[in-house]
Amino acid sequence: MAWCCGVAWLELTTASRQCPQLSRVAKEHPQLTQFSRLPILTFTFAGKTGAFCLPVLQGILEKPVRGTAALILTPTRELAFQIHTVVQALGQAMGANSVCVVGGVDRTQQAIALARNPHVVIATPGRLLDHLKDTKGFHLRLVRYLVLDEADRMLSMDFEEELHQILDNLPEERQTLLFSATMTSQVAKLQRASLKDPCRVEVSTKFQTPKQLLQSYLFVPAKYKDCYLTYMVNEHAGQSILVFGATCNNVQRLALMLRNLGFPAVCLHGQMNQAARLGALQKFSSGNRTILICTDVASRGLDLPSVDVVVNFDLPGHGKEYIHRVGRTARAGKSGKAIAMVTQYDVEVYQRLEALLGKKLPELKLDEETVLVLLERVNEAQRLATRELKEQLSARGGQKGGGGRRRPRGTGGDDEGMEQMLEKELRNKYSGGSGGRGGALPNQRGSGQNTKHKNHNLSNKNKRQKY
Repeated sequence: MAWCCGVAWLELTTASRQCPQLSRVAKEHPQLTQFSRLPILTFTFAGKTGAFCLPVLQGILEKPVRGTAALILTPTRELAFQIHTVVQALGQAMGANSVCVVGGVDRTQQAIALARNPHVVIATPGRLLDHLKDTKGFHLRLVRYLVLDEADRMLSMDFEEELHQILDNLPEERQTLLFSATMTSQVAKLQRASLKDPCRVEVSTKFQTPKQLLQSYLFVPAKYKDCYLTYMVNEHAGQSILVFGATCNNVQRLALMLRNLGFPAVCLHGQMNQAARLGALQKFSSGNRTILICTDVASRGLDLPSVDVVVNFDLPGHGKEYIHRVGRTARAGKSGKAIAMVTQYDVEVYQRLEALLGKKLPELKLDEETVLVLLERVNEAQRLATRELKEQLSARGGQKGGGGRRRPRGTGGDDEGMEQMLEKELRNKYSGGSGGRGGALPNQRGSGQNTKHKNHNLSNKNKRQKY
């Protein structure tokens, strides 16, 4: 969704004649030319990046400025890098340059790039605020365009303080655009209270999933959840699979487990350093790895080509996050499949999801005896994954500094603290539902029975991490 205050969008005709890149894009994707004249409320696969990049670049071409003319804020680093690539490709022919400012990357190089007064700055709020405070000569007083991509996420409590400080450094006379596939009360409140003469344009209904998306749910016992996931991954061997988990540790554990079973899986979560995160995305996008296990850090905005299946291993706490997750497949007219794994502890969460979608999803039925043939191998892979994860957590806890990343509660530089944290997770087992940041119910757990497999699963109760 997007709201526009101040001046209206310019037509692309003049700019396209001056810039071959814009002309080519306008011919190949006429829908973007239409989008660029008005701000958008649209669905997850409609090409919102082009909808705001083209008009912003056109405005810079029409009225050049010696300094930063546009600021694009995103909630995740990966989305910032993706938008930066698009801006570079479109702005190269017209001489517009851009800088991507995110955490996990050397600040000195970013400061040098900002000193060159780029036309467009794409950033995550935290690192941008650091440069506003510490980088001499960097300012945003000439910004004419402010874009908040995934606006509902940007206006959440996670970024509220940083966003207010950034807005204090921007001029009042500017054009503000908010883009998202879902609506929240925070965005509506901002529309009423903060924007001047806001214009809202809806391209789709409030909560819409792609028409080509085949959705279903799979009801599974919580104690056999890993086994069912392994079976589904094996059934879709050779296809591109995206699996969403609730917490960083559970995502890491699932990736290790699947690799121990011989599947080409990589993981993506907020506790990884930036090089590892980009490397995992590159491996998955290029097809070198066909399985990506991730947290919601990959649920918004990322254009992952040819994702065939999306599996919600942990249900999100709100249906809006489900919309973003399943929007990674069935993009640009292609078909796709989405499967939600529902345990006995997720029924209430799943019912709320169906109510939000306004329809009941068909059940995917699997023969339990056939699935449990894999149980012994899966249990062994779980045991190895738990041991490997313990070693990784111990190594991570022993590192000093950690690149500025926030450590989980209960961890320190000593092995004893790490041991206690992991033992606590093993006792609790992993949550049967979403757990973690994904939401669901705070009292959800895995199977409460004392089974012989209880130490093969990790709890993510205390492992909430900001992605």
